[in-house]
Amino acid sequence: MTYASGRMIANTEGAIGWMIFNQPEKRNAISVDMWEAMPQILGAFAADPAVRVIVLTGAGEQAFISGADISQFGEKRGTRETVLEYNATADRAAEALSRVGKPTIAMIRGFCIGGGVGVATSCDLRIAADDAKFGVPAAKLGLGYRYVGVKRLVDLVGPSFAKEIFFTGRQFTTAEALAMGLVNRGVPVGELEATVREMAKAIADNAPLTISSIKLSVGEAMKPESERDLDSVQAAVDACFESQDYVEGRTAFMEKRKPVFRGR
Repeated sequence: MTYASGRMIANTEGAIGWMIFNQPEKRNAISVDMWEAMPQILGAFAADPAVRVIVLTGAGEQAFISGADISQFGEKRGTRETVLEYNATADRAAEALSRVGKPTIAMIRGFCIGGGVGVATSCDLRIAADDAKFGVPAAKLGLGYRYVGVKRLVDLVGPSFAKEIFFTGRQFTTAEALAMGLVNRGVPVGELEATVREMAKAIADNAPLTISSIKLSVGEAMKPESERDLDSVQAAVDACFESQDYVEGRTAFMEKRKPVFRGR
């Protein structure tokens, strides 16, 4: 299925939902309608019980996402009012991505710049090809970068690397991104898709309620202590122990076979 006049593609393959940024002629730069489509796609994947893992990637071989579509800056980010409207749209997309209850993987090849880094850091996991380039050139454009995006990066790489990324505005290699903790794994270009598919399958084969509870717990752990909803976390943990999947997991272990989890 396509969205945003074909600039966003959503399809499913077994347990994997694929969200593809499809503007290769602009290195998959994100236009406003692409931001708007993200919550729709994620909502559809969240509602589909067959989908257990969501993979985000860019069309073509040049880029994951090269940033926001600068050709729209005059119209969409030219005044304070339009900047606020644009930021709200992008924030809704990032919020939908960070809050979707299923695991998300960014499959990164080529340029991952600006808004691309924002999308990648909103995912649970990031797997990058060795030709990837990462950077946030806000300081080269005079842009103000919103706190939520800064904090998300700080949470991943720490304050010193976050400052280096923002202060210099330069592009970092996959090896550098791996060293600072920006990506989970760096692999040769030819192994990228196979690596992501293997990881997605491993996740999809595990108990969905357990995965969901861990994602919730980690999310709450990243909040200030006073804002944590530990009752929701405990409820999710209790749901695991009360589930049919828990019975299946124990039974499969005793019978020395692979469990078949149903997410209930």
